[in-house]
Amino acid sequence: MANSHRPTILLWFNLIFISLIIFLMSLIHHESIHEKRVDSDIAKHRPHSILNAKESFHGVKSTENEKVPRDQSDKRDEHDESIETTTTTTTTTKKKKKKKPEKRNNNHNVVGSNSTTDPQKTHLRTTARDDKKNANPAIPAETPAAAAVVQTTGGGGTEHKIASLSCEKYGGPSDDVAIKEMVYWEDIPSDSEFVSPFKVADGERYLTFEPDEGGWNNIRMAMETVVAMSHAMGRILVLPPEQGMYLLSKNEGKQKTRFSFADFFHIESMDKEHKGLDIITTEEFLKRMALTGELVDKKTGKPSYPPGNRTDWNGQRIKPLQKYLRSVADVRNWHPDNCIAAFPASTSPSDVATLNRTMSEILAERPRPNQELFRGKPQPVDAPVKDRLREMLAARKGLCIYDEEIRKSPVVHFMVSYKDDARMLVHFYEFLFFQDWRHDLWTKRFVRDHLRYLDEIQCAAARIVEAVRKRAREKHEGNKEGYYDSFHIRRGDFQYKATRIEADEIYENSKDELEEGATVYIATDERNKDFFAPMAEHYDLVFLDDYKHLLKGVNTNYYGMLDQLIASRGRVFFGTFFSTFSGYINRMRGYNSAKYHLEGYEQGLLKSWYFTPEDRVMEMRVFQSVRY
Repeated sequence: MANSHRPTILLWFNLIFISLIIFLMSLIHHESIHEKRVDSDIAKHRPHSILNAKESFHGVKSTENEKVPRDQSDKRDEHDESIETTTTTTTTTKKKKKKKPEKRNNNHNVVGSNSTTDPQKTHLRTTARDDKKNANPAIPAETPAAAAVVQTTGGGGTEHKIASLSCEKYGGPSDDVAIKEMVYWEDIPSDSEFVSPFKVADGERYLTFEPDEGGWNNIRMAMETVVAMSHAMGRILVLPPEQGMYLLSKNEGKQKTRFSFADFFHIESMDKEHKGLDIITTEEFLKRMALTGELVDKKTGKPSYPPGNRTDWNGQRIKPLQKYLRSVADVRNWHPDNCIAAFPASTSPSDVATLNRTMSEILAERPRPNQELFRGKPQPVDAPVKDRLREMLAARKGLCIYDEEIRKSPVVHFMVSYKDDARMLVHFYEFLFFQDWRHDLWTKRFVRDHLRYLDEIQCAAARIVEAVRKRAREKHEGNKEGYYDSFHIRRGDFQYKATRIEADEIYENSKDELEEGATVYIATDERNKDFFAPMAEHYDLVFLDDYKHLLKGVNTNYYGMLDQLIASRGRVFFGTFFSTFSGYINRMRGYNSAKYHLEGYEQGLLKSWYFTPEDRVMEMRVFQSVRY
């Protein structure tokens, strides 16, 4: 895809550790802050506090936003994920349950299956189900439960549970190994009960969107944002049809190269497990809304029908469908450079007024709040609205509020258009602001616990992690745990020339944190492995290519995701500055550290660095607020 015509955009870099540590700390969970308040001295000096059942913990966010030319930032391969992190945590008391409106029933199952997986895994129910009743609109307290491998259904079959991970049908490893190595998520049954107040009040509304046109990690982070918004808005999420995705087209004709998000994430299970989240296919949406004449052309005011009355757009040229959706939906260009997407605590107009007034007061402050005010000083997760909003503001000058006007729209659409500078290229945690801090923490837990890669991808990565640990033990007799270290070294077409240094420099910049002779896994798009010869003189280097015999039947378009998962398990990690690929590795490291209480987890600290530039090496070690 050519990039020369694309306008300037910002690469959401700085937020990498901003929310990594926040997310990381917010992850350390369990007891409601309403039930057990944070020690006042701790809350004052160690922000982003989250309470465990026995003690309080404190989290730091992460950094990852730098302005970059859009024509440079769009061309990315699998090794592309802006530095990131997030935070998740505890929440609150329950309210009396309210019944959610009855929803129509339908039986279309049309999401295509991944050619390398069990077909049952990717059949998405294309309707809002009647079994999602009695939803509790109260934001639940975080109470993890033991994960069951499967949930037996009444008919004697089984349902996939996102909290579980079993690799038997994917060629191993054992469940014990897979869970120990890969499972950073939690099973919190009460979280599945939470329903947005707007869903309860507004009934059936829809959210449609266009996938980002950049590399996979840009596509993923935009998708995370949209999924989180659909729940916050209480809208039924319409999953885009199967289509080609930038640079995920290896071996076309020999394996699947047209993808739905259900080919990467457990969309069906996510839909089933959450009473506040409904997901349907584009086909079902068009049958339900377009063919019945409920979608109206905004210019003529008359019913409008999809091109050729087509409802199944899987594998088809997608532009005509996108043009149609833009003509019948309420198209919103909530540009993350310009505004923060703000969600009131309730449907009351007074909450909207409070948010607007608070933003006006912050913008009137002199000097205006800036990033340096918050460096190393994150706000408590339950801080007042003004304090949290001030920290998140950066250079933005407004709020995009989910108010009464937009709530009335039957269909809200988020498009991708370089001509109109419309793109949801942003991490959800640096864009979505919740007036109720408990809703914010719920959203971060939701993404952590549910928007994770498919079991097939997790299991393939677990097999390689197991093999790398075995090698590390064999190389070093005293390394009983099989510890290894990891790098992400982005080269290829990466536009940030400052990161393109020679291997001997990478060694010099990282050697103080590594042990001579250590086993080191390198995730990279560099095809010439001779490039790494200076590092190979000091370390036992291994690459994904060394373990392809463990990946028989795995779609090669998953390889970038495997690299991320394997690198995330390194004892020490060195990433590529500016890279969203490195960012997601670090976020998963944060999740894992918080779950298993690794060294430094109480302060949100990870053994993660950048190998260059020199002034950014420690960037993942210090809290910074959003930077634009």
